[in-house]
Amino acid sequence: MRREELTEKILDIKRANGWTWKHITQEIGGVSPILIVGALLGQMKLVKPLAKKAAGLFGLSETEERMLNEVPYRGTPMPPTDPLLYRFYELVMVNGPAWKALIEEEFGDGIMSAIDLETEIERQPHAKGDRVRLMISGKFLPYKYYGNEQGIPESGLRED
Repeated sequence: MRREELTEKILDIKRANGWTWKHITQEIGGVSPILIVGALLGQMKLVKPLAKKAAGLFGLSETEERMLNEVPYRGTPMPPTDPLLYRFYELVMVNGPAWKALIEEEFGDGIMSAIDLETEIERQPHAKGDRVRLMISGKFLPYKYYGNEQGIPESGLRED
């Protein structure tokens, strides 16, 4: 079985049982719902205790349980063709240069980690149509200045 086939099996079971992602993530628990859904969709891995819970919930075999614990091949072709995913791409392409300038001004020369990242999704009622609030908190990682000499900073942290 390939990982994509396991994802389809999980989605079939979800549909057949009428489960919501909220129900599934509450049953599995232990980490962010975004990580759990990502793992069930094949983009993340579940640690062994959570893979065991997921396998029990979905009635998966031991081999399928182990697949949930494997490091996946992450990502999708760019640019994405799904309209919702494409809007995220568009957000970065349009706002990215401003975000980059503001982050570098505040923190220095570096990146925001996508590995050490916390995200939350929240529905905000609004008179003109509900809004999606997406909160992203990523660790700032300064570039390391290899071969720096005395008096030259080791990293790209903001110099005050």
